[in-house]
Amino acid sequence: MGIGARIDIEGLSKAYGQEIAVDQVSLSVNAGEFVTLLGASGSGKTTTLMSIAGFVAPDAGKIQIGGRDIARLPPEKRGLGVVFQSYALFPNYSVYENIAFPLRLRKTSGPDMDRRIKEVLSLVDLSGYEKRRIDQLSGGQQQRVALARAIVFSPPVLLMDEPLGALDRNLRDQLQTEIKRIQRDLGVTVLYVTHDQEEALALSDRIAIMDKGRIAQLGTPDEVYERPSSPFVARFLGESNFIPVKLISVNGRAARVRAVADGGLCFTGLLAETAGSAQDLVAMIRPEAFRSGAQGEAENCIKGTVRLREFLGPTVRLTVACSVAELTVRLPRLERDRTMDRGSPIDLLWRSSDTLLFPRA
Repeated sequence: MGIGARIDIEGLSKAYGQEIAVDQVSLSVNAGEFVTLLGASGSGKTTTLMSIAGFVAPDAGKIQIGGRDIARLPPEKRGLGVVFQSYALFPNYSVYENIAFPLRLRKTSGPDMDRRIKEVLSLVDLSGYEKRRIDQLSGGQQQRVALARAIVFSPPVLLMDEPLGALDRNLRDQLQTEIKRIQRDLGVTVLYVTHDQEEALALSDRIAIMDKGRIAQLGTPDEVYERPSSPFVARFLGESNFIPVKLISVNGRAARVRAVADGGLCFTGLLAETAGSAQDLVAMIRPEAFRSGAQGEAENCIKGTVRLREFLGPTVRLTVACSVAELTVRLPRLERDRTMDRGSPIDLLWRSSDTLLFPRA
């Protein structure tokens, strides 16, 4: 059975002078859920996390863990596991002593302490490293020790602030998988902070995208990527193409539109919930939604010329000059049905369901 507890945040706010860091944030995280706060620097994600941890005193709002109000408790009384980007380990202590630190604060008996440390070292794949000093470990190993120290006392909630930010890409990918495995094995509730979009998509049950101290959208990775609530979310989470358009006709959520830059180009898409009755819209199309082919093979088609071809391993990224804009296109590497070198003509096809129509700002 999992040890995770529910997190409930209501109306959380924090300002530094005239600068608002967190603006009326409300969020609930289910017991055992992995939720990521994703945003650019200054979006309020770390201030939100540090308010829950107790290292920042919010100006207003409620914070509950498992139904218990912890907003006025000092950090050490909240019983939460915290992992920082800097790891915050004791460099002159052994691995054993670093992990034992929270257990000693809780006056855990010697035999129980030995048992817990042995179990958690096995969980983070560091069995046999008990006597090593921190300065004898690699960055990835230090991160594992920090994680072990945060979970050794079985906290109901684990707060993680950019824990993989100092590691190289290959090691980050490896540790992402291990963090998710450990979280699922323990059933602990995780609130995770990152600015890395791929990391958030890979790890999370749900993602809260933050902007200017507020949550711009909350949803599963599929929801926030495939159905972003605004052009801001679409731009922030992955690449997107935007084409200014005018509304022609509507049938439920389906709409036919005409490109502003090329009055002869018409295509269909789906109205976003925020579109309302707006006539001036912008069409959002992800680069991977396009494929190459002959006109008439899909609902929507536009002709263009390849200006740039970039080989990215599993995919090829094309910059295609069209009558409406330069479009970014991602095609599978193995799609060899036509030449895609610079200067080559190309017909881009895409489905109506892959076109989201937002009101144009």
